Amino acid sequence: MLTSVRMRKVALLALVAALAGGAGYGWLERAVSTPIRPGSEEKVVWEVPRGATGRSLGASLEKDGLIRAEWMWRYHLWRRGGLSAKAGRFEIGPGMSLAEIASILEGAPLPEDEPFVIVEGWRLRDTDAALAQKGWIEAGAYLAAASDPSWARAPFPLEGRTLEGYLYPETYGIVPDRFDVKELVQRQLDTFVERFWNPHREEIEASGRKLHEIVIMASLLEREEPLPEQRPLVAGILWKRLDSGIALGVDATSRYELPQWNDRKAFLKRLRDPGDEWNTRLHRGLPPGPIGAPTLESLIAALRPEESPYWFYLHDKDRILRPSRNAAEHEALRRKYNVY
Repeated sequence: MLTSVRMRKVALLALVAALAGGAGYGWLERAVSTPIRPGSEEKVVWEVPRGATGRSLGASLEKDGLIRAEWMWRYHLWRRGGLSAKAGRFEIGPGMSLAEIASILEGAPLPEDEPFVIVEGWRLRDTDAALAQKGWIEAGAYLAAASDPSWARAPFPLEGRTLEGYLYPETYGIVPDRFDVKELVQRQLDTFVERFWNPHREEIEASGRKLHEIVIMASLLEREEPLPEQRPLVAGILWKRLDSGIALGVDATSRYELPQWNDRKAFLKRLRDPGDEWNTRLHRGLPPGPIGAPTLESLIAALRPEESPYWFYLHDKDRILRPSRNAAEHEALRRKYNVY
């Protein structure tokens, strides 16, 4: 008894034989070489699944309106000696002949992803805006997902109101037509675990600080000190002020809830607002949470602060760090560099 596969082969060969003479053969050649929609420039991104053979693609190509008939596809592959199909995404269209489609499917697939850069120090709202600008989400979708820690997976308690500070800034590969906002959030959290938590877990636990406190401090350092090599010194000053009950005076915290980070008028108004819980000039202790996404350098600096005689610091107009040992020195530096 013939198997079904062999029966199909026999039927195809019989059809070819029947059409082999004269006009029949010419019709077959024209049918195989003519696109289903000649002249059409329409293209679709069509995916070849892993493990698929060239022959097995015919049914899907016919179903998706890219070829006339599966048997024509099989005949073409028989004539060309087969097809080494590669898994991946390919751009093809109904204006292409069977030969053109087969050639594309045997070539290099489209890149699977598009690079998306999450910048150091970005807030959740900044990442949300960038994703919305790309057209990958509706505005607010990323912010909503990252503002609910209850669904996310981490090997430590997520103590914050949101996932701010734990979503690592990095370049992530995004497949736009398969984008899942929660998947990106989890990938960022997994990167934080891989880069910081796993290698430094014992050191974190022995530091005497909660992980959440370290993450908050790291987010301040990311915004406060542009040079990574100077962040341990700034961390030492800020931890010392915190432990002594002195207000941190990190102005970046008062910018955190501003729609636009560099809105100076709104920022100066917040600096004078005693009701603003993020104001670290007027309120002692750490702010209510991280103020952005810290890098590994900032996280390490928060974990390994540098001891120094300094209690204050400022940056001059060239962003050079100017630390001072007491309030009198600090005020002298303010006057010298006109920083207020």
